[in-house]
Amino acid sequence: MIENAGRLSDAEIGERLRLAREVAKLKQEDAAAIINAARTTIVAIEQGKRRVRIDELQKLASAYRTSANTILRREAIHLDMVPRFRKLPQSEDKAIESATRLLNDLVRAEIELENALGANRSRNYPPERPILPGNVREQAEQDAQELRDWLGLGPGPVVDIVSILDVQLGIRVYVRRLDAKVAGLYAYDEVAGACILLNQSHPPERLTYTGAHEGGHFVSTRKESEILTEDETPKSRGERYADAFARCFLMPARAVRQQFAQITAGQSYLTRRHIILLAYAFRVSRESIVRRLEELSLAKVGTWDWFTSNGGITDEQARQVLGESSTGSRDHVQAYGHVPPRLALLVREAWKRDLYSEGQLARLLRLSRHEVREVLDGAETEESEANELVKLAT
Repeated sequence: MIENAGRLSDAEIGERLRLAREVAKLKQEDAAAIINAARTTIVAIEQGKRRVRIDELQKLASAYRTSANTILRREAIHLDMVPRFRKLPQSEDKAIESATRLLNDLVRAEIELENALGANRSRNYPPERPILPGNVREQAEQDAQELRDWLGLGPGPVVDIVSILDVQLGIRVYVRRLDAKVAGLYAYDEVAGACILLNQSHPPERLTYTGAHEGGHFVSTRKESEILTEDETPKSRGERYADAFARCFLMPARAVRQQFAQITAGQSYLTRRHIILLAYAFRVSRESIVRRLEELSLAKVGTWDWFTSNGGITDEQARQVLGESSTGSRDHVQAYGHVPPRLALLVREAWKRDLYSEGQLARLLRLSRHEVREVLDGAETEESEANELVKLAT
């Protein structure tokens, strides 16, 4: 995948510098001013026709928010992914750019650790399902059910969307605290594969929905890149498909109908208690389950708007119905930690082999030293506890 030995050629270094400059959104004139040279000098460096001096490399790398070591290291992965955004209204460009850089940095870090350890990520990608002419929701319904069947999920709720995407499908998934306006990012790269970044600051139901939404993009338009906003009017077919896919994947029609019939048996009206119980059963927001009931003609269109106009359905009402279990769904979000489980294993192994120091790992993963120590907690005792009986075959 990536060569691990030998000096990079001037052309390779120039190409990496060009990518880093474009990611930093600087022009060639800006780069030239940084090293006090003519624009033609930058052109020559980026084309590999003129070798960059070490002092120039250090200045350019600093301006590009990277390091000379990263530019020159053979095993380092260089990406310039354009994410597909699911944003809340009025997202700011700075929040978008920050999340973009974070996703690229985390993917680079994981692949660099993979290369250093000789590890490969397995991909269990299902066939891509192009969006066809006709009813988008009907196709999303069918595709979502087929993916559930393919994964062997059965009719139950999706409790941990990250594990499904990361472990079962092999998508690179990261959960970090982002600007509140950014819900999630999706991007695809030929080397890295499919990559998703989710906002850990959001409630677990929203995080789960965003993960399923990005999963819809992965299923339907896997290699396309674009920026999409929630308030885009009209929404593209791809965005409408992803919205429908998320609803159908998290709330399968047959399972919703069965639960609805059981919970409302012998009742004359749809009440807040019914909504709370159904939302908890499928681990989704109360609005999501009502919108799904409307979509399946189990509730009249406008039902959610009626509840909203009449006091809504509050967290306190949910606690009265569910007790303390109403907050239990937050546990798995907090359990994601600073890095996903597979990446945490790579980090611990790289540290145990003295390939990276704590400081290097902190810079690589965009974490503080304290956070890296939490990831490494207990790693130094693992080797001493092991014996030949549990040694992995190599």
